[in-house]
Amino acid sequence: MRAIMRKTVLIAVLAGACAGFISADELSLTVYNSNLGVVREVRNLTFQQGSGRIGFTDVASQIDPTSVSFELTDPKLAVTILEQNYAYDLVSPEKIYSKYIDQEIEVVTEKGEIFSGTLLSFTGGYLVIKQKDGRIFSVLQGVVRNVAFPSLPDGLITRPTLFWLYNSNFAGQADALVSYQTSGIDWQAEYIGVLDNDDKTMELTGWVSIDNKSGKTYKDAKLKVIAGDISRVREQPIYRADMMEASVMAMPKAAGFEEKPFFEYHMYTLPRPATIANNEIKQVSMFDPARASVQKEYQYQAEPGQTNVTVFIKTTNSKEVGLGMPLPAGRVRLFKADTDGSMILLGEDRINHTPRNEEVKLTVGNAFDVVGKTTTVAQRRITDRVNEIDFSIEVRNQKDKPATVKVVKNLGAYWEIIKTSLDFVKKSASEVEWTVDIPAEGKAIIDFTVRYTH
Repeated sequence: MRAIMRKTVLIAVLAGACAGFISADELSLTVYNSNLGVVREVRNLTFQQGSGRIGFTDVASQIDPTSVSFELTDPKLAVTILEQNYAYDLVSPEKIYSKYIDQEIEVVTEKGEIFSGTLLSFTGGYLVIKQKDGRIFSVLQGVVRNVAFPSLPDGLITRPTLFWLYNSNFAGQADALVSYQTSGIDWQAEYIGVLDNDDKTMELTGWVSIDNKSGKTYKDAKLKVIAGDISRVREQPIYRADMMEASVMAMPKAAGFEEKPFFEYHMYTLPRPATIANNEIKQVSMFDPARASVQKEYQYQAEPGQTNVTVFIKTTNSKEVGLGMPLPAGRVRLFKADTDGSMILLGEDRINHTPRNEEVKLTVGNAFDVVGKTTTVAQRRITDRVNEIDFSIEVRNQKDKPATVKVVKNLGAYWEIIKTSLDFVKKSASEVEWTVDIPAEGKAIIDFTVRYTH
């Protein structure tokens, strides 16, 4: 009897098959922030004595087959893998159609029309069918309701599968430990900082966002994420898996990760099992909310034509200010509550991996009421190798309270400030900095002369 498959049902079944719902006895997943995951699972498999062939299903569709590791948990038993093949030619309507070119199928349209005959082609969104009486019909795929195929064509599978040719010294069941690498899964840290009314304290929460497009669901997995930049060999991929867009889950309110140093990186382990579904972004609390003392800083990069004054929030990642935990690289969103309690986004920035006791400096945005102006007042050639330039920097504060602004100027090479109206600090071989206190609705002017020797 031929199997009649409804088109809409077929697509739904295929989506479930591609998700790769797992049935491992023990499963752990380690995710790196470099599009890499390492899967380790224990499954009970059945072997026959001597040579045999077994299929290991429910692997990630973006698995690196060359990274597969296999061993039995019982050292008294021995299974040797002689050959491995990774099959990822998954069932889809298009692939079934392609396998049935020059073979008989039966198509039922939405209007109840039946077309039975030999499939000649399925290009351009049309099925071209030659009936037994010799007539040829072109049927739009979009109006097809049912399609009858005699059987599933050879070579197509419903789930990505590793096929192993093995040699075993026993017959029966045994627990096998299998691990492999997969791409299509990544994680990043997401932080939310909320400033208090006077901008001197920030409440910081951290989340681990795992984006899984690996082609597999990891059910009740022991989850670890690694923060750090590991070295990897980049090779040209030998295949490409189709992926769907991710959907964002609501942030769960549960215990966060346990952090510890590991080699030259930091490892974060979730103390409970977690399910990481395919085509999903899962967010898990990284740590309990922390309150840290912060400083707001205005900085003007003094260049001709530049008027914006940038606002920063600075703190030190130390226990003394309320932090003191390794902060993985990620995005930080800064908010502040209005008088009615609504949260207003102030700005976003990214931080690099930040160890304990290192500075955290977040770019918030440009100040609206504090602006700067840099003017080249005069230039003089003293000798063939020496010239001088007079600069004037003006910073205006239109706020109703005082502001302190860091004024930074890049002078290039072979310079010497021979005259200045305000003391400066040399920040590097090419950069100097002034700190100016500006009264409310006031301004500050820095006049200085630079001598260049070529």
